[in-house]
Amino acid sequence: MAVQRLDIHRRDRGERALVTLAGDIWPATTPLLRAALEQCLRDGMTAIDVDLTTVHSCDAKGLDVFLTASRRAGRVRACLYLHHPCAQITRLLAVTGSAPLLLATPAHPVPPALLRDLPVASAAGPSAPGTQTSCDRTGAPVVEDGIRLRRLTRRQAEDMREDIADLALASAVGFTGKVYRERGDFLRRLAASARRPGFALLVAETTVLVGCVFGFPVSPAGHSERGLQESVQRLTGCARFLLLTQVVAHQHPQQRVIGRRLQQRLLADGRAELGVALLHPADRAGQTLYDSWGWRNYGELVGLPCRSAPCVLTLSRERGPSLPAPRAAGPGRA
Repeated sequence: MAVQRLDIHRRDRGERALVTLAGDIWPATTPLLRAALEQCLRDGMTAIDVDLTTVHSCDAKGLDVFLTASRRAGRVRACLYLHHPCAQITRLLAVTGSAPLLLATPAHPVPPALLRDLPVASAAGPSAPGTQTSCDRTGAPVVEDGIRLRRLTRRQAEDMREDIADLALASAVGFTGKVYRERGDFLRRLAASARRPGFALLVAETTVLVGCVFGFPVSPAGHSERGLQESVQRLTGCARFLLLTQVVAHQHPQQRVIGRRLQQRLLADGRAELGVALLHPADRAGQTLYDSWGWRNYGELVGLPCRSAPCVLTLSRERGPSLPAPRAAGPGRA
């Protein structure tokens, strides 16, 4: 029997919070939901937008959590709105008469500053922000082919490591001198990265996991990557950067969009101006893919503790996606 879970992501803009939920709201997960909503009120949020796009189901206890949080919000002149419930939740709200109390209306849309954390619509187009929608035809999330970015904690990354490893093995892109051929190799690298200070991991999801990027900052104060740090600083003039590992479903039709959003979001969250990736020199498919994302290929870098000299690629946070990536005709040696 599959374990039901609920992932909660919160993003604040001023005194307004966007709480994005993914999974199922049932007795085992309602304590997490209650704690998250209560924390919003304790933090002084005056508006709480709850995005239910990827919530598969909600029971009566979950509804009671929303109603209780709404009443508590009203006592402190705050408000709580539910956005994009699925068909099951829509019916639950209608049967209990809770829809007028909880559902967002066109008069209460999610602010544009928070919309970047909501799914990007498929070609069919999204529902208008702040309107009630349902998925009666399929029973799936409203934006079935949308792309959602979600930052995971270390514990969440540990829980999802097998799924991330499956994606890595299906990808053609390697890291630090070799293409991933074995699950254990990837899992060891993920675990080692997770122990680094400043480690961050983002996933991209539609109805399944389609992308992942993780990394950690490298600076002159570090010791384990000093050779890489000094070399990148000589090449780019940048002394501090994020060392990234990128994994994207290579057959997804929006592969380039997924990669760009993951990379730029991680750089922005880490307040880093430069991202650095290391690829095996024989990984032509990976280098071509990074080129399409706007990365600059400096060629092979000798002197690092790798079996073969990896290619060093960089991406500036200020670089627009439409700018071509400068690339020599053949790989050189830095």
